[in-house]
Amino acid sequence: MKKGICLGSVPGKSLEERFKLAKSAGFDGIEIGPLSNAEERKEYKSLADTVGLEIHSVMNQVHWSLPLTDPDPEVRKKSVQGMIASLDTARAVGADAVLLVPAVVTENVPYDVAYKRSQAEIRPIIKEAEARNVLITVENVWNKFLLSPLEFARYVDEFESNYVQAYFDVGNIVIFGYPEQWIRILGKRIQKVHVKGFNANERRFTYLIEDCTINWNAVMEAFHAVGYDDYMTAELPVNRDDPEGTVYNISKDMDKIIKGQ
Repeated sequence: MKKGICLGSVPGKSLEERFKLAKSAGFDGIEIGPLSNAEERKEYKSLADTVGLEIHSVMNQVHWSLPLTDPDPEVRKKSVQGMIASLDTARAVGADAVLLVPAVVTENVPYDVAYKRSQAEIRPIIKEAEARNVLITVENVWNKFLLSPLEFARYVDEFESNYVQAYFDVGNIVIFGYPEQWIRILGKRIQKVHVKGFNANERRFTYLIEDCTINWNAVMEAFHAVGYDDYMTAELPVNRDDPEGTVYNISKDMDKIIKGQ
């Protein structure tokens, strides 16, 4: 399994400094957000190649401010455009997946409407993903949507496309259940993984091991059982008290988790 980290988890005054820190800390790859133009995408790709990092995925960002499930068709149109920009970024930098939050259930967007509307908006995007050979990976987040692994699996399967898969976040799921169970049910649908810690007793996010109640051995056993061997990407905040040191500590914690504590 390869170790990745989100760019937002890496401190530094310049992109080069941040990439070099991630590499020095022992990470194989990095996840970035969408980039607005060809020049910027070329810069990221060139720098990553020089440093020896793989940009393995792109985190789409407009899905919160402009949800695919918004009642306004114009908002949904802009959301689709943002997703296509993320796919373009992924193709340019060599990433094989884009993370997508597919829906946001709200008081004004009921669960069943979000389900149908999100699928209707995603289906045309599949052709764009196919053309770029980049996966659309749907993530489980605190959006009041896809609240069971059975439903998550069904939701992905209903697209009937190899280009729509799951981006599984281990920490996000603890408040709803046991991540190792979700992993076994989602199985081969999982194409990317986020890790963060979570303390179920206090209902708060943590770093990966300290104060964390996740049974990482059970999680890793589940990943091995379903044959997952791609990136495990840390999505954690920058520690202002020890910004660089924390990146190294995250990498060491991930080594422990992958090898078995």
